Amino acid sequence: MMLATPAARFVLILAWICPSYALYFHIGETEKKCFIEEIPDETMVIGKYRTQLWDKLTNSFLAATPGLGMHVEIKDPDTKIILSRQYGSDGRFTFTSHTPGEHQICLHSNSTKLALFAGGKLRVHLDIQVGEHTNNYPEIAAKDKLTELQLRARQLLDQVEQIQKEQNYQRYREERFRMTSESTNQRVLWWSIAQTLILIVTGIWQMKHLKSFFEAKKLV
Repeated sequence: MMLATPAARFVLILAWICPSYALYFHIGETEKKCFIEEIPDETMVIGKYRTQLWDKLTNSFLAATPGLGMHVEIKDPDTKIILSRQYGSDGRFTFTSHTPGEHQICLHSNSTKLALFAGGKLRVHLDIQVGEHTNNYPEIAAKDKLTELQLRARQLLDQVEQIQKEQNYQRYREERFRMTSESTNQRVLWWSIAQTLILIVTGIWQMKHLKSFFEAKKLV
C-alpha cells in the first residue's frame, strides 16, 4: 500500500521505531537471562525492573522481594562490558551507546545468598526505554519553564533526532551487509577459479599419465 502524503510517511516512521518495550520473564535460582537490543550510536538507554518471588504457601508471587539483588551486565557489539553492577530487588540502570549495533543486556539474581529463593522461581518485570523515550518531559517543562507549545516542539525535535539516528544506523547496517556480500562473492569467485585450475591440472596430469601408460604398453 502506497503512502499518499509526507505526513503519513512520517507517522509510519514514528510507529516503526518503537524504542520502548515492557515485558516480564521467569528465572531460576542460578539462571541468567540476556536480551539483544539494536541501538544506534550515542543513544541513551534506561532500564527499569522489579522482582517478585514465588511464594509456595500462597501459590502466588509476592508483591515485593526484600533482600534479593539483581546483577546487571551490558555488553556492546564488540562484546566489551560497558556496565556491570549489583542492584537491589527493584532497580534502574542507565547507559549510553557509543557503538551502533546489537547490545546484550543480561540479568541474574544473587539467589545463592538468599535461602528463601532456593528451589523457587523469580518473576522479573523489565521496562527498557531507548532514545527520546528516556526523557521525562514533565520534569523538563517544569525545570525550563516551557509552555505546552514549546514542550511539544521539544518533543518533536527529539523525535526527529532519534529518527536521524535510526536512519544512520540502518545505513550502517546496509553498508555492513554490502561489505559482507561483496566479501562472500569474492570468496566464491576465488573458490570457483581454484576449482577450475584444479580440474585443468588434474586433466593435464591424467593425459600425461595415459600417454605414458600407452607408450609403456607400446600401443602408441
